[in-house]
Amino acid sequence: MYFTIPSLLILLHIALSSALPKKPDDTPKALLTPQPLNITTLSANSRRESTIECWSVAQLEVSTTSGIQGALVSSLGTPNKLNFFDIPPKFDGGLHNAPVVQWVYFTGGQAVISLPTSNDTATVQGGPYGLILAADIASVSDIGHTTVYPSGQPTIGLTIPLANNTLPVHTVLHPGACTAEELRID
Repeated sequence: MYFTIPSLLILLHIALSSALPKKPDDTPKALLTPQPLNITTLSANSRRESTIECWSVAQLEVSTTSGIQGALVSSLGTPNKLNFFDIPPKFDGGLHNAPVVQWVYFTGGQAVISLPTSNDTATVQGGPYGLILAADIASVSDIGHTTVYPSGQPTIGLTIPLANNTLPVHTVLHPGACTAEELRID
């Protein structure tokens, strides 16, 4: 098959046009609808015992920001700093309080959180649903919680302390960890 230079230029133009980014006004409209963000939270009860609860912490809204237009977004509070962690396989974090009120995002691995005063546990898989809020600091919980990392792989993630140990606006949905269905974003 032979192509002339003008026909090659036309084919190249067509190929490049489909590969180039579209203008902002060509961005598809959101397929998502606003919805709550539910998070497993380590908190404390009135007896100063750590608890595991399912909280609704934010309303996810459809973004109008360039680059993520149409995606779901929400502010999760004012961060104080950002820390990266790499926990070795089969690590036992022991009994402890959250050092500060902080988001903990497990990007890989697994964390199993248990309470010394109840049979409640939360198993957090690293990945899209690996975000929790740790808020059982020593000023609200006398004993804290235990965290073990049973995976044969490192557990990787981020801690994001919130300024002034400020809790996000929230609604307690129920005692115990959020279910997979409650964590899922549609």
